[in-house]
Amino acid sequence: MRLHQNFKNPDDRSDEFIDDELVEEVEEMENDEDLLDNDARYMQASDSEDDVDNRDADFQLDDDSEDSSEFDEMGENTDETLSNDERDNANKPLVRPRPSTLNKNIQTETSDDGGGTESCGGGRKDGVDNVADITKSIKSSVFELKEEDEDDETVRAIIAAIKKPRSSPPEIKLEDFVTDICFHPERDIIAVATISGDVCLYEYSNQKNTLLRTIEVHAKACRDVQFTEDGCYLLTCSKDKSIMVTDVETEKLKKFYENAHEDAINKLHVIDANVFATGDDAGTVKLWDLRMKNEIFGLKEVEDYITQLLTNDVGKLLFATSGGGYLSTINIAARKLYVQSEPYEEELTCMGIYRGDSKLVVGSSKGNLYTFNWGQFGYHSDKFPGVKASMSEMIPITDRIACVAGEEGIIRAVHVAPFRNLGIVGQHTMPIESLDISNNGELIASSSHNNDVRFWNVKYFEDFGDIKYNEKHNAYKEKHHNLPSSKFTNASDFFSDLAKENNDE
Repeated sequence: MRLHQNFKNPDDRSDEFIDDELVEEVEEMENDEDLLDNDARYMQASDSEDDVDNRDADFQLDDDSEDSSEFDEMGENTDETLSNDERDNANKPLVRPRPSTLNKNIQTETSDDGGGTESCGGGRKDGVDNVADITKSIKSSVFELKEEDEDDETVRAIIAAIKKPRSSPPEIKLEDFVTDICFHPERDIIAVATISGDVCLYEYSNQKNTLLRTIEVHAKACRDVQFTEDGCYLLTCSKDKSIMVTDVETEKLKKFYENAHEDAINKLHVIDANVFATGDDAGTVKLWDLRMKNEIFGLKEVEDYITQLLTNDVGKLLFATSGGGYLSTINIAARKLYVQSEPYEEELTCMGIYRGDSKLVVGSSKGNLYTFNWGQFGYHSDKFPGVKASMSEMIPITDRIACVAGEEGIIRAVHVAPFRNLGIVGQHTMPIESLDISNNGELIASSSHNNDVRFWNVKYFEDFGDIKYNEKHNAYKEKHHNLPSSKFTNASDFFSDLAKENNDE
């Protein structure tokens, strides 16, 4: 988790909802393998030899049923005027191309890769590939259109939206379930951990994503992945109870902690250049030093799994939330428990530090956000029930704005102290599994149970002013408000455009 308070000056906001909706519809077509199979079976059935013979027989019956002498005379004259090649071609039955031939032609014509979806862990089926190739051809033809040649304003708007440059990288699609993601601290690289135990490294840009390498690190599911502070090494933990430290460039194993925990490891957090912490399914938290062979400290104060580990920039305290509803605070230097909170009747799943290290905000499985004053981690000082959906991930965007996500598949922006719902940042079709923020603070990435990774440009958050405690607001409208990065627009935006046009007239 990285907090970025300084932003670059934003460019003009770009709304790509039309292009994103088109891409989403095409991706649904690509995933509809049953439709492709039905089409293939229909074409094969209609092109069978029996059908061809039946069609030839029908043609012969029609020719024999002709009784008009003048038509026969005309037919004889026509046959005489035809050349031998033309006569042979005319007598051949009409046969539609086989699906395999059609697919082969399509693949040959659209072999250049211009799409935005990258896959890791295997290839797609031929039918899905053909749909993707056809989509690329359609997109390329759209880019050849000119707005000034169209009279319809709606068509012109659609063409302009499709041609508009992307403000975020395209989606990454994988075959394996995505368990965690992490941005590189210096380069435009994102690490994607999968349930198969592999880590895929992608280089991302607004034009395309490139798979750099796939590192096979664990025999079982890789549950968490983190880069070291310098970005040279990749730290991973797994269900197989092991921890691995791998060189990013050479893929060589630098450190291997076999059976690091007695139970499956669930979370990992980098504290500084050498020290990191891990938490397992049984509630045990351990501290590690890359320069040492074994752990330097271990503590078990809860009985349920560790959901998240976090430290501030100073690195004196380590916070651990658990599925049992406890917030445990550990003094790293003294290597002992500092304080443990009162039990909550819900899982504490995620957390973040805000307001200049003066507030610790913890999210729960019931959608509540609890605020703890710094140094007073035994019980919360404020509660915000505004999300009302189970959340599992939280990312600090600024010192006062957080992005939260969970089972509903929606990324929401929330203002901290006072709490306000700012709107919807982005959407997935299934529950969201992980969130992270890029090294420059302009992008956030999210993965879902649909085996996809999506990027969202959040530069516009620097324009948000501070919110006062007594300021009036519409809670329902704020919760359903779509922010510029969302795939959908607000109905009020449409009517405001109409009002603007009427005023101009």
